[in-house]
Amino acid sequence: MSLREKLFPENRMGLNRFWSFSRGGIDNFRSGLRDAVSGVEQTRSRMMDYDQLLVWAVLSLALIGLVMVYSASITLADGPKYANYSSNFFLIRHLISLSIAIGVAIWVFKIPTRVWDRYSPLIFGLTVLLLIAVLIPGIGKGVNGAKRWIMLGPLNFQPSELMKFAAVIFAASYTVQRQEYLHSFVKGMLPMGVAVALVGGLLMAEPDMGALVVIALIAFGILFLGGINAKLFGGLIVVGFLSVAIMIALSPFRRGRMLAFMDPWQVDNAANKGYQLTHSLMAFGRGEWFGTGLGGSVEKLHYLPEAHTDFIMAVIGEELGFVGVVVVIFLFYWIVRRAFIIGRTALQLDRSFAGLAAKGVAIWIGWQAFINMGVNLGLLPTKGLTLPLVSYGGSGILMNAVAIAMLLRIDYENRILMRGGKL
Repeated sequence: MSLREKLFPENRMGLNRFWSFSRGGIDNFRSGLRDAVSGVEQTRSRMMDYDQLLVWAVLSLALIGLVMVYSASITLADGPKYANYSSNFFLIRHLISLSIAIGVAIWVFKIPTRVWDRYSPLIFGLTVLLLIAVLIPGIGKGVNGAKRWIMLGPLNFQPSELMKFAAVIFAASYTVQRQEYLHSFVKGMLPMGVAVALVGGLLMAEPDMGALVVIALIAFGILFLGGINAKLFGGLIVVGFLSVAIMIALSPFRRGRMLAFMDPWQVDNAANKGYQLTHSLMAFGRGEWFGTGLGGSVEKLHYLPEAHTDFIMAVIGEELGFVGVVVVIFLFYWIVRRAFIIGRTALQLDRSFAGLAAKGVAIWIGWQAFINMGVNLGLLPTKGLTLPLVSYGGSGILMNAVAIAMLLRIDYENRILMRGGKL
């Protein structure tokens, strides 16, 4: 017993009462906590199997495209070119294309990502053969002076759209396999350059310069994201610009389009090479903030050529106004953003091919949408590129759906691994 306890026994009794009360209070607290916890049903957050917002963004664009294709094409039957078609002809074909694309996308979603990695060289090679077949008389079909389609019964297939997908998986696989050589010109960049040049030569023979630009952006964009030497990439950009300049300079048609782009309102240009651009700009001007209303476009009444394909954004701007254009741009932004995030997550999980493939899809959708919108708004020279997921065109819709399905599969596999599962 301490001296303080001998001198002040009442303090000792108080101390004992304090500790007795404290122990009892803690025991009572623990008992109450156990009772409270046991009375609550145990739950845990559940991670979704797929990216819902990404799916809704894609479906929203497809729905907008369906409505606008019908609106932009409903009057085509009044003209001599489509006099034998009904006003619902393009709507029905677009619905068929969407149905086929959704069915194929569901099947593609079930394919593991490693399968695309394994067979990417074969798919790329077969697509090159299809690009050659397009140029063979009797196989390829020409429209408006360009030979880009292969007849498959009642449907037409455009191999250049398949080549965009093939470029994504081939470039991603190549970058992973040649990772240690990406700082070498001969072993790293040259083989990919030769492959793109081969594809470019075949596409220019059709001709389809727009597809070539997108495919080159996909291939070399993936190389850049994969870690190619900065000096080599800088030289590649210079070579790319010089190649485009040479192709424009050697072609009177392209040279005329470039001059018309620089001054579309000049009298000769406005009635010739700048005709589409001037009417596209007038469509945007008429739309103002909220548009003329669905079906209220004047430019689609045989003034604006290809209103349901390459220039559908102008019809959106006229009928839905600035607000409608912003909505479409935001949906594309969201898809591209989610694709890059999915790719980054895959790379963090040591899934190099999947990560680069997802980012390749982002490059494809993002750049093609940007070029199409730029052409419609007069920011870029006129090129024949459709607006992904929106414009009329079965091949484009199909391959866009395949790319989105592969992207969702990559995201699905990422979520399995993040839960601790195995592929």
